[in-house]
Amino acid sequence: MILWFVGASVLSVWFVFRDTRFDHRFLILGVLLPDVIDGVWGGARALHSITGSVAILVAVMIATAGRKPIRRRLLAIPIGTFLHLIFDGAFSSTKVFWWPVTGLSFDGAALPVVERGWLNVGFEIVGLLLCVHAWKRFGLSNPARRREFARHGTLHE
Repeated sequence: MILWFVGASVLSVWFVFRDTRFDHRFLILGVLLPDVIDGVWGGARALHSITGSVAILVAVMIATAGRKPIRRRLLAIPIGTFLHLIFDGAFSSTKVFWWPVTGLSFDGAALPVVERGWLNVGFEIVGLLLCVHAWKRFGLSNPARRREFARHGTLHE
């Protein structure tokens, strides 16, 4: 699943922050990262836990201490990973979501996207509609706006 996470996260962040300087490219990276990384390990692991997102947030804060421009850009990654937990329903697996508080073992926990099966088709259709809405709302049919998004990750109404 890609479109569900991209559409839902981009529009959510826009409606909450309305920041024309926010780098949505890093948000998209962050919202897709948990399934990519944990998928390599064969199931829901640290990035499907609140601890994983907090660790990424702490790492960004420490690595960018005193460097506000890069911090502003990179903070979009942990925001994306937190949103992934919400939009993936990761909180439904207490053992994984609260890892390591609930124990160190993941006991072969599957990715939520795998557990949902065919329900993902509905989510992807909604995600497609959200992406189409974002495309129109932010005028991405305009080549200059697409270039600006590709270079800076910014969106404007």
